[in-house]
Amino acid sequence: MDFTFSETQEAVAEAAAAIFTGLVNPDRVAEVEASTDRFDQELWKQLAEADLLSLALPEAVGGEGLGLMEISLLLEAQGRVVAPIPLHATLVLGAWPITKFGTPAQQMRFLPQIGDGSACASAALSEVALSTAQHSSVTATQTENGYRLNGTVLAVPQAHLASFILVPATTESGATIVAIVETASIGVNLERALTTSREIHPHLHLDNVEVGPEEVLAGPQSGAAVLRSMLEAAMTSLSVICVGAGEAAVAQTATYLNQREQFGRPLSTFQGTMLRLADAAIDLEAIRATAWNAAWLIDQGHDAAEAVRVAKWQASDRGQRIVHATQHLHGGMGADISYPIHRYFLWVKQIEITLGGPSFQLAELGKLLAARPVGVGGR
Repeated sequence: MDFTFSETQEAVAEAAAAIFTGLVNPDRVAEVEASTDRFDQELWKQLAEADLLSLALPEAVGGEGLGLMEISLLLEAQGRVVAPIPLHATLVLGAWPITKFGTPAQQMRFLPQIGDGSACASAALSEVALSTAQHSSVTATQTENGYRLNGTVLAVPQAHLASFILVPATTESGATIVAIVETASIGVNLERALTTSREIHPHLHLDNVEVGPEEVLAGPQSGAAVLRSMLEAAMTSLSVICVGAGEAAVAQTATYLNQREQFGRPLSTFQGTMLRLADAAIDLEAIRATAWNAAWLIDQGHDAAEAVRVAKWQASDRGQRIVHATQHLHGGMGADISYPIHRYFLWVKQIEITLGGPSFQLAELGKLLAARPVGVGGR
């Protein structure tokens, strides 16, 4: 792929950086994290007013018709400041699948509110991501008017803020459907739960929730393929967030090591600190290259299955090496959980465990490689 961003993408990156760096600092993050919803509503409003929340929405609903690459530029900027907003949940987990697979009626019903910032969204993927067959324990029983959903999904990202949640479910025949469940529906209950990154990822309980044909994003014939696509976009964009968080952690550590002195010399002049930070910088570039490669393949419509697993493994494994190194290089300051460097550690740890850690990604990648026809190589 060509790693050069287009003029439009450069403009998106610049606009996102200006808003995130202008509004978000460690004190603001701490203030928002102390609130009930842990949601920076002013930042969300600014992103909406700058038309950044509508970048990848269809033009028919007022969007720009762009892709996952452009969403990822926003997510990378978010990762640099660990801003507490449901950007990944809303734009990737919720809006992106409806943009890609939804009917015009579904797009018109659910997406305009995403673009103007008046609604958030999410998807219940934590369980199916770790299932070998990608089957959900949520059951979908067919009725005269659609489906009746029952079951529980743990840790749905920022579901407490969502107007709707995309829910994979398994039919009586064993097929997969993906339903659009409005959180105000009868039978939908959310149980508050906190994550490693200090975000709220409630558990979703569904008790005889009725969904009609107009709320079915993908039926039994297409459900499995749509779900795979959702998971690939979700894992890729998480990897991009890791790029932003890792980049900021490395930069802040370099500044710290240049300013902090020991034996009359900056810590950055000692071989041990130089080599460890250099290793972190190399790890960061590996995550960056593989994450953007996966995002590009998805936007181009290519088979991205292997690239996505590689990117998520890099983010999960090398991401941990980065934040461990940057925290350790801060010495005693790195152990202070109120110090900014610790937030990057928490966010990257959350990315590691979300939708499958390093060992799981390697196992899934091995299956993909083993299933290749004889004589077929990689890209």
